[in-house]
Amino acid sequence: MPAAIPDPQPGPVHRGESEQPGLKAGAIGFFDALVIGLASTSPAYSLAAVIAPIVLLTGVYAPGVLLASFVPMLLISSAFYHLNKVDQDCGTTFSWVTRAMGPWWGWLGGWAIAMTGVLVVGSLAEVGVRFGLLTVGADGLAENIWLVRILAILLIVVMSWICVLGTELSARVQNTLIVGQVLALVLFAVVALVAVATDRSTLDATTPSLAWLNPFGAGGAALTSGLLLGVFVYWGWESAVNLTEETENPAEAPGKAAVLSTIVLVGTYVAVAFAIVAYAGTPFLAANSDEEEFIFALLSTKVLGGWDWVVLFSVATSAVASAQTTIIPASRTWLSMARRHAIPARFAHVHGRNQTPDVSTWWTAGVAIAWYLVVSVLSENALFDSLTALSLLIAFYYGLTGLACAVYFRRQLTASVRNLLLIGIGPVVGAAMLFWLLVESVIDMSDPANSYSGQAWLGLGPPLVIGIAIAVTGVVAMLWWRAVDARFWDERASALEREGS
Repeated sequence: MPAAIPDPQPGPVHRGESEQPGLKAGAIGFFDALVIGLASTSPAYSLAAVIAPIVLLTGVYAPGVLLASFVPMLLISSAFYHLNKVDQDCGTTFSWVTRAMGPWWGWLGGWAIAMTGVLVVGSLAEVGVRFGLLTVGADGLAENIWLVRILAILLIVVMSWICVLGTELSARVQNTLIVGQVLALVLFAVVALVAVATDRSTLDATTPSLAWLNPFGAGGAALTSGLLLGVFVYWGWESAVNLTEETENPAEAPGKAAVLSTIVLVGTYVAVAFAIVAYAGTPFLAANSDEEEFIFALLSTKVLGGWDWVVLFSVATSAVASAQTTIIPASRTWLSMARRHAIPARFAHVHGRNQTPDVSTWWTAGVAIAWYLVVSVLSENALFDSLTALSLLIAFYYGLTGLACAVYFRRQLTASVRNLLLIGIGPVVGAAMLFWLLVESVIDMSDPANSYSGQAWLGLGPPLVIGIAIAVTGVVAMLWWRAVDARFWDERASALEREGS
């Protein structure tokens, strides 16, 4: 009988020399973790944002591209599952990469996770506000940019406050919001497909075909660009694992929730993509590829008539839910880094009554608000460019986690075929795919014409400049803190060495 994947004792959770109160153990269950993982991806908003551009690139093969984008996510989710079994630290990638590959790579992985939250929270809040106003028919107010910005900032503050009040409250809010958006997406897809089947589409409908699932149908270059967009729509599923210290059965439940969330997402995305392409046809979607998330606003009235508010509400709740859950990974990562002395100790503070990382949560919110204001005032295009830069950070820390899994378990890889595939080859292949997409992203973003603004910053596309600036800032901050406090770098042995000796 082949050897099972090893299940060693969990590694220690480092809280520093002055013991801080711990996060609230058992605050949420498996279903709550699954919902938070799904909500973090913002399904309705993410799909609305990428479906038209993907159709522009790949035509009717958009569902196949979304299916292909799922592959590296599934492989990396396996790495998250198995690494979480041996180290239930809310810092996830930061903690695992540190133990497997050393403090330098671990620190950079943690920095990447924290910065993704900073880049995207403001945009998510703005979309939530805009679509919330559209849902209630306040179209004129939705066009008032300063009103939208003020409400977006207030929304970030409220969502952060809920995070600080307690993980159970956050979970209850997410449970409510996810139901609304998933039901709305299902309703939209069913009504659209029925309209196509009964020849009642008001647009240039196309009969669905299983051939649309072939991601290679559109050609190599189109597939590469489509995959870059596809990876974005799945990002965020690992938020459940950041709550591992607060979840019942922490060694199993968060990892399983992460894996299952990717499976639920691929089913939802492919089904809705089929419905949109079939109902609207590729000419309409390609012609409106610059509408971003507003493609659902264009289609909802045509598909649902007077019930169009359902889809608008779905996008609004999707963005609001994700604005909250995106704060969770960043705040827990800061907390984990501070407990290991990788950043100032104040970030390790845990609220005595609520048992949540209050200081790191408010810092995440504050920096995100500052970034949102500065970039949005520069121009709306600059805000979109900052979101495009997300793909660089996502590919980096996901890929790093895949490599860390293989390195961490390297002594067990040859124990069985299952080990070799699930904790070795699979995560490494997923990492290779993501690093390939990272390189392709850099090449694509180096051309200013490929950015939303079309302008050049320092001769490069703004998204690449933003990505490089974040990376350089991270390296400088790491070197500065290394000079101030070297305790994190002076840890004598990784968990891998301790367990493998």
